[in-house]
Amino acid sequence: MPVASPLPAGPAVATGIAGADEAEPPGTVRLGRTRLFILLGALTSIGPLAIDLYLPALPRLAADLDASASAAQLSLTTFMVGLGTGQVIVGPLSDAFGRKRPLLIGFAAFCVASALCALSPSIELLVAFRLLQGLTAATGVALTKAVVRDLHGGIEAARFFSMLMLVTGLVPLLAPLLGAQLLRVVGWQGLFGVITAAGGLLWLIALLVLPETHPPRLRTGAGPGAVLRSLATVIRNRTFAALALTAAFASGAMFCYISGASFVLQEVYGLSPQGFSLLFGVNSAGMIITGQLAGRLAGRVPMRRLLTVGLALAGVAGVLLLVAALAGLGLPWVMSALFLVSSGQGLIYPMTLTLAMSSQPTFRAGSASALFGLVQWVAGGLTGPISGAFGTHTAVPLAVTVALLSLAACLSGNVLLRGVR
Repeated sequence: MPVASPLPAGPAVATGIAGADEAEPPGTVRLGRTRLFILLGALTSIGPLAIDLYLPALPRLAADLDASASAAQLSLTTFMVGLGTGQVIVGPLSDAFGRKRPLLIGFAAFCVASALCALSPSIELLVAFRLLQGLTAATGVALTKAVVRDLHGGIEAARFFSMLMLVTGLVPLLAPLLGAQLLRVVGWQGLFGVITAAGGLLWLIALLVLPETHPPRLRTGAGPGAVLRSLATVIRNRTFAALALTAAFASGAMFCYISGASFVLQEVYGLSPQGFSLLFGVNSAGMIITGQLAGRLAGRVPMRRLLTVGLALAGVAGVLLLVAALAGLGLPWVMSALFLVSSGQGLIYPMTLTLAMSSQPTFRAGSASALFGLVQWVAGGLTGPISGAFGTHTAVPLAVTVALLSLAACLSGNVLLRGVR
């Protein structure tokens, strides 16, 4: 059963999960919708930017540092693991100290870590610094979700998370294109310099514009015991746990694609970094389209039903990708299947996130955001290098991992959430 909130809540809405609140939770800050969207969109973009900007440079990075494809992909893995585990640290701290102070500290540390990545002389140091970069980038990813939950619930939260997917979809679309063009004039080190500058700019924006949305009267204890109790309460919630696991499998499939596509499309199908970036951007457009569709349908179609459609789309696409790879059907078939995998994410992510966050009261929004992010990003980080470990001379390893994880997400979403309405 969802944890009951001691705070006033509005009537239940057609989310497909009981207990998701429609009314805006009590808070001390009201922002214009457009202003809040731009602000949080900018802050949440730092994680995708640090992943996607240097994707076209992975083969060159591996050559420059005398590393294998799997070792180069490990720099993605450590970043994702850091991004997931860092949220477990910053999320509960934000419940205790507010959202703004932890975010400013985290972004400052992110700039330092990004600069160290640019200066890395070996793959081993780069992998280590990417872990630190992920840990610090977690502040932007975790706390933007908590801010949305501070201010919105139910359908309004679903619409807002869908709007934020416009940003998280545009960054993978535009960042590889920008990275590929920058590679014409700078090396992969220069791409990390751009990421450093972006982090500094976002720190300044947060300092000047971001309000505090978590008032002192709602804050929890900061001691280790209080933090662990808050995290344990969240994860014991059956609805939250099922949704987080479903998101983890879906994210694993997506990150296998993200980490493996650069090698497969360039080395197997002979695309240039610019050609890879263009096709990668097209797939990101699919996620943007379905994400915006989810936001428009929220309130008219139960969120649980939208989630089921997204899971089915991703599962079918995974099977199609595997068939295309095994049968050697060529690049158009492979890219069509990957486009559908990405499109399914546009429904899966905002629906699982909204339903999971709505199952918790606002004073545990940081802990809920942290745990959701932990399973999502750690799953992505751990599964991402799998396809590279089995070689990049064929698309089959990538197709197998994406298909299995997409089907696992379908099974999790339909079996574990059965009976939960």
